[in-house]
Amino acid sequence: MAAEVSRRNFLAGVAGVGALAAAGLAGCAPSATGEGKTADAEGKGATDGVADWLGEAPEITDIAETKECDLLIVGAGNGGMAAAAYAADQGIDFMVCEGGTQVGATRHWFAALDTPPFADREPVDRQRLMGEIIRYSSGNCDQRLIKMWMDESGEMFSFVDGIMTAAGAVVIADENDMPGGMGGTSFYTPPFEHHYADENGDRKGIEERNVLFEKHINEAGYEVTYGHLLAKLVREEGGRVTGAIFETENGYVQVNAKKAVLLTTGGYSANPDMLRALSPVTTQSVTALGYNQNNKGMGIKAAMWAGAAKDLTSATMIFDRGLVAPGTPAGYTEESIEAGDPQFPGNGQFNPGTQPFLKVNMAGERFANESADYDYLPHAAAQQPSGTYISVWDGNFGEDVQRFHTLGCSAGTRNGVLAFKKDDGSYDLDAYFEKELADGRLQKADTLDELADKLGFDADAKKTFLATCERYNELFDAQEDTDFFKEAYRLSELRTPPFFGATLGGTLLTTIDGIRINHDCQALDTQGHVIEGLFAAGDCSGSVFSGNYPDQLHGFACGRTMTEALHVVKLVSAM
Repeated sequence: MAAEVSRRNFLAGVAGVGALAAAGLAGCAPSATGEGKTADAEGKGATDGVADWLGEAPEITDIAETKECDLLIVGAGNGGMAAAAYAADQGIDFMVCEGGTQVGATRHWFAALDTPPFADREPVDRQRLMGEIIRYSSGNCDQRLIKMWMDESGEMFSFVDGIMTAAGAVVIADENDMPGGMGGTSFYTPPFEHHYADENGDRKGIEERNVLFEKHINEAGYEVTYGHLLAKLVREEGGRVTGAIFETENGYVQVNAKKAVLLTTGGYSANPDMLRALSPVTTQSVTALGYNQNNKGMGIKAAMWAGAAKDLTSATMIFDRGLVAPGTPAGYTEESIEAGDPQFPGNGQFNPGTQPFLKVNMAGERFANESADYDYLPHAAAQQPSGTYISVWDGNFGEDVQRFHTLGCSAGTRNGVLAFKKDDGSYDLDAYFEKELADGRLQKADTLDELADKLGFDADAKKTFLATCERYNELFDAQEDTDFFKEAYRLSELRTPPFFGATLGGTLLTTIDGIRINHDCQALDTQGHVIEGLFAAGDCSGSVFSGNYPDQLHGFACGRTMTEALHVVKLVSAM
């Protein structure tokens, strides 16, 4: 028998927006119909061409089924599965509700401070680390929350390591030594990034962490409840959040949580309306998707409908690896926009895109220091013609990338190409780039002149491109970049055929601005007050990042996600 949900149990979306405005935080929410908003011919609202991404909470009265637990975890990604696995060990009565059909993809690299695998290295400089995070976020972070992550990340590692090693995985303490700085800046690269592989060092030889977490909870008698799309949160008027309502193929299901609701729903990278409104530089610089298609920002929206405040500034995780065919502009394709399902033209990551080779805009001009954080080039290119750029290298690619010595997941290029090193010391680049050459995204030529034609440079742009290549050779010979001040060890020459050209933009992994939380991961309202019963962790939560992701703090995002998740479970277990 259908149960009716009382309207008083919810905060209407428009009330949440009004509270934002009253608190001076309305920049995070779209305009309501009325002031500052025009209507189109059909009477539908629009604000400067940007859709009303928040809208209002849906009115739901027909509940097909009601369930109950102590802890409701919404989302089965890196945070949700870590929380579930830990909750299973604590004997907590919990449910994990996931909109998709399987656990989210595992982010393999994660950071934790002063763990046994790093015992032979210098301890993490916590003062400098805190300073780096504050600098990256321009102060738009909660330093108490970051301190919690620092203090509890080691415990998080111990828990994760226990499950991984029991499954035969071997922990790897990732390299953190950068020989000569990058981008003219001495970034701090702490010794704290971990990942797992088999005994031969092959990551593909082990089961993914989230899969192992699911097996862990299954063995304890729990399971992930799939096909449950978050529709809204349940909140007593002015009081605590007591559960959530999900849309399923069998109707709406309400799950009442006696102790807490933990949102681990990911960001909004798959929601074009939110992305356009909150982070326009992203839609103007990205050429490829690398995100979970289920990450539509519903956790953020549901929390805001329930009165929560969102970060004032956006932050996205973009890697400079969005390889596309020559002539492809950045942003959503016109065809997908017309079809009503905006999509970026490319998919996945071309790891060599991060290597600091010469990069030019579509006019053939060098426009930035190529030795920089992952999102610096896409952001700079967003202000260039078409939002894309071209990376150029020659037959010395293998030797060059060893000298460049990039860190984090970018090190995958210099490590991966070693498998293509021949007995004479040269590299089989045709084999290494086989896939990209075959599908036409990567161009190869015997001369720079021929390469320019293949990359689509017209007469004037071609002349500029060739002159730029000649100038770059001069800088290499002088071992000094007097144009953009790139480190000498990251300069390279363009003289040895064959020559390669890659048209690039950003690959969007996720968004990392979300619901404001305190050091206990409790959601905050627009006045900074705790919303009882509601917690958030990972990409749907905020209070850490602003503007971009500090890429040289390798593994920070996933490390804080799992630490936050475990912290919430510890609080719930003590209730």
